[in-house]
Amino acid sequence: MVHVKPWSVEPRGRFEQQTIRSRVLEANPLGDPAGRPLWVYLPPGVGHDPGVRHSSIYVIQGYTGQVDMWWNRTALRPTFPELVDELFAGANPPPPAIVVFVDCWTSLGGSRFLNSPGTGRYLDYLCDEVVAFVDERYPTLPAREHRGIAGKSSGGYGAMVAPMLRPDVFGALVSHAGDALFEHCYLPDMAKATRALRDHYDGSYERFFADFATRPAMSKESDGVLLGIWAMAACYSAEPDGTVTLPFEPATGRLRDEVWARWLALDPVRMAAGHADQLRSLRGIWLDAGRRDQYWLDLGATAFSAELDALGIEHVFELFDATHSAIEYRYPLGLAFLAQRLGD
Repeated sequence: MVHVKPWSVEPRGRFEQQTIRSRVLEANPLGDPAGRPLWVYLPPGVGHDPGVRHSSIYVIQGYTGQVDMWWNRTALRPTFPELVDELFAGANPPPPAIVVFVDCWTSLGGSRFLNSPGTGRYLDYLCDEVVAFVDERYPTLPAREHRGIAGKSSGGYGAMVAPMLRPDVFGALVSHAGDALFEHCYLPDMAKATRALRDHYDGSYERFFADFATRPAMSKESDGVLLGIWAMAACYSAEPDGTVTLPFEPATGRLRDEVWARWLALDPVRMAAGHADQLRSLRGIWLDAGRRDQYWLDLGATAFSAELDALGIEHVFELFDATHSAIEYRYPLGLAFLAQRLGD
């Protein structure tokens, strides 16, 4: 029988909680807080000698994630912070790396780690403010060759696109089941959203949000898909004034081709060829997904891997036996990969 620790344990490394007062998130269109929590993990011994510097790994979350959720415990499993500490403080650790837990939550559930007039400047927040904050306060190697990014789901999307959009900041990436190949991961939810709007809200998102505001969030079955599609549109197809333009007609579900093209332009599979030099310059790329992913993100990972193959870009790719859920046991594998590649 495997011995499972049911309560939190004292880490052998240390976690430090910080707060960043963001300039770029002030007056964001959703009115979300500009002061954001940040957690930083230092492996045992790191920081004792300020003359010794280390690589850094930025960990970003999936849709609806906020940084304190990393400490949520699932039955019979360790939390992610416990997994991080076990990796770097346990037997046969990789080279030490400073792990940064970033919060890019919005009141729509997420930011996609992009700059958008519909949500705010979260790419700038991550790449300019968070990285500068960490480099000023911790013994990091302040160069992109020693700085990596990792995430799952929407966080995996951010981990793929941030190094393409800001190759000056990140030098390696890990994406676990990141959003990609948008025609498979988003179109099914657009169909579900259209039905829910028709059956419950007379085809109106305004009616949905009016109802949503009167009760506990996610208390109706259709809440998740309706909020999620709106959140994606706020990131992928908001107008300069912040107006959210949907990629489909709410009354019929028919695609608005010009708007859908704006979404596809931000699909990592479509972005890869235009950012080949940026991807080629990375010190490491890790992609994986469960073969039974409910959102078809195994297909997205496969398609992105195929694009990298076509471009002649070395990377690690694996499909494993799982769904999209409960795959946190994969995260230490990605962290170890980054620590090795960034620490050379």
